[in-house]
Amino acid sequence: MRTRHWARAGIKYVELTSALLDGFLKTDSLAAARRVVSDLGLKAVSCGAERGLWEPGPDRAAALDRLKTRCEQFSPFGIDRIVIPSFSTQKWTLDDYKRGIDAMREVGETAKAYRMIGMVEFIRGTTFIATLPTTLKLTREANHPNVRPMIDVYLFWSGMSQLGDLDQIRPQEIAHVHWADVPDVPRELLDGLTREIPGEGVAPLARILRKLAERGYSGPASVEVFSPKHQQADPYELARGIRQKAEPIMRQAGVL
Repeated sequence: MRTRHWARAGIKYVELTSALLDGFLKTDSLAAARRVVSDLGLKAVSCGAERGLWEPGPDRAAALDRLKTRCEQFSPFGIDRIVIPSFSTQKWTLDDYKRGIDAMREVGETAKAYRMIGMVEFIRGTTFIATLPTTLKLTREANHPNVRPMIDVYLFWSGMSQLGDLDQIRPQEIAHVHWADVPDVPRELLDGLTREIPGEGVAPLARILRKLAERGYSGPASVEVFSPKHQQADPYELARGIRQKAEPIMRQAGVL
């Protein structure tokens, strides 16, 4: 697992993904995975990600079964929150959003059984939940203690959300934060693979992190980079480089 390289680079808090865990389980056990994380002195703070759970549709029952499986796998790590993104391309109606609120409550009940929180992650360019305001509106209407909004700073800044939308966040409302930088290219060229290491792009990261702190967020911030140049890089050097560039931004924001 890449976790040993993260620990060597001084990382203390990690987000485990389904892909990372599934890769480990091909040759070893869930108990062994937990031992690896524990022996390295790491604290797993979140996990992800299942999809197809917020949008109404015929595949939701299967998605709920997958969610239960993931909660069963990840909760023994001491993780209390799971990232659930919204990926969709079809056209929706206002009635679909009403059904989506019911879907959130159903997810909340499933997560509650494992003492976990299902976190709504909006995804730029999708058609159901693509912005912070929509995320806040739906989670508030669902009003379930085990469903909370989260924010991915890259998706926030590169998508249709606006900086002023952060003022809508209520104290302690955000459950988790992902972040990465946005390259200086036309926004039309941005996608899930164009994330940059914090400090290598043009997003006002310190300003955004400071605003989130003002709104009461004091939890971890998980750096997410998916481009081939990052995924194929040496895990230790990548983690070390991220720390060197991200920590000054966090200090500037007053969150480190």
